[in-house]
Amino acid sequence: MRSLWVEYRRTKDKQLRDRLILTYAPLVKYVAGRLGSGLPAHVDDDDLVSYGLLGLIGAIERFDPDRGIKFETYALGRIKGAIIDELRSLDWVPRSVRARAREIERAIAELESKLGRAPTDEEIAAKLGVSEEDFAEDLTEISRTSIAALDELWTVSAGGDQVALLDTIEDPSGPSPTTALDETELKEAMADAIARLPEREKLVVTLYYYEELTLREIGEVLGVTESRVSQLHTKAILRLKARLSG
Repeated sequence: MRSLWVEYRRTKDKQLRDRLILTYAPLVKYVAGRLGSGLPAHVDDDDLVSYGLLGLIGAIERFDPDRGIKFETYALGRIKGAIIDELRSLDWVPRSVRARAREIERAIAELESKLGRAPTDEEIAAKLGVSEEDFAEDLTEISRTSIAALDELWTVSAGGDQVALLDTIEDPSGPSPTTALDETELKEAMADAIARLPEREKLVVTLYYYEELTLREIGEVLGVTESRVSQLHTKAILRLKARLSG
C-alpha cells in the first residue's frame, strides 16, 4: 500500500487515485452511517455518501504519507467535514431550532453559575418558562435535526479559534500547529465537563462517542427508547457547550 501511495504522490495518476478511492470507500460508508443515524428522514443516506466521497477524494489528493500518520486517521475528519459542510450549505437546520438550542444553552449556563451544579430538567424548564413536557419536546425537536452534533450547533471558541465539539472528542486527524495549544486546553476542559455531567448523560456521551454504540444500542443498554437517548444526548451536548462557552 505504501508503494501505491508513493507512486500516486509522484505521478498523480488518475487510475491510481481511483484504486485508492475504492480501497478506502468503506470509510465513507462508516462516517455517513454514523452521522446519518439521527438525521431527519428526508436526508438521504446516498446523498451523505456522495458528500463524503468528495471529502475522501480531497483527502487522497492532499495526503502526504511522509507525515507519519495513517491515512484512515487523516481521512475520517475530511470525510465528516465534507458531509457537514454540504448539509450546512443546504441550511437544513431550521433557524428556530438553532435559536431554541442557544436559549436552552444560556439557561443551563446561568443556572449552573447560580447553583454550582448541573440543573435538573425541572429547573431548566422553569428558567425557560415552560413545562417539563414542553422542554422534553424541545429536546426532541433539536435532536431530530442535530444528533450528529453538526458543528454549526456545537462549535465552541478556543483562544479565538472555532473548534468543533465533536473533533475535541473524536480527534480524527489531530490539530494543526496553530491550534494545538488551544485544543489541548479545550480537551482538558471537555474532560472535566464530561466528568461533571449527570450520570445517565455521561453514560450516553461515553457510549456514543467513545464506545461508538448507536442510539438504538444505547437505548437497549439503558432500558429506554431511542428517542429518550436522543433527548439525553442533546441535553448532554447543550450542557457541555454551556460550560465550555462559559
